[in-house]
Amino acid sequence: MKASLKAGKVTTLPGVDTIADGTAVKTPGEKIFPYIQENLDDIITVEDDELVVAFLDMVENHKMVIENSGLLTVAALRHLDVTGKRVVSVLSGGNMDVITMSSVVQKGLIFRDRIFTVSVLLPDKPGQLCRVAATIAKELGNVIKLEHNQFVNTNRSVAVELRITLEAFGTEHKEKIMTALKEQGYRPKLVRANL
Repeated sequence: MKASLKAGKVTTLPGVDTIADGTAVKTPGEKIFPYIQENLDDIITVEDDELVVAFLDMVENHKMVIENSGLLTVAALRHLDVTGKRVVSVLSGGNMDVITMSSVVQKGLIFRDRIFTVSVLLPDKPGQLCRVAATIAKELGNVIKLEHNQFVNTNRSVAVELRITLEAFGTEHKEKIMTALKEQGYRPKLVRANL
């Protein structure tokens, strides 16, 4: 629709790729287009990542399940200056399967630094895992997954890789955990969270 408004006529896109499948159309409707031209000042587009954050916010803070297309108005609010204004976001539709919902929640937690994965190299000696775990526990990090790779180096006594997926309260808490690991002599490296 945004491309059509810009062109001044109904325009067909070569493709659409979005998690907002209810609004993922290549060609807007011919009958509605004149009304859109006449009554809208602008169309705001949002990225899928913004929809993920909006979904997590609605579930976590408002206890509402709204499908991605129905959350477009909420995600768009971040692009507007609504300070001191009364704004109504129309929320519609809960047509989302549980697997998609789970995926969106996990991605949202990763975007908000509530879940992250860190890689540390340590010698393959007894007690090393306890030492890392104690450092994380002291900072109130919650370990939700561990991966221990003994084959990252040909000499295991020099280094094995430990990938730790953690739950945190947000970015500031994540940074505190990373700093604590550095202070203990580890060189933590953030890697892609893999749940």
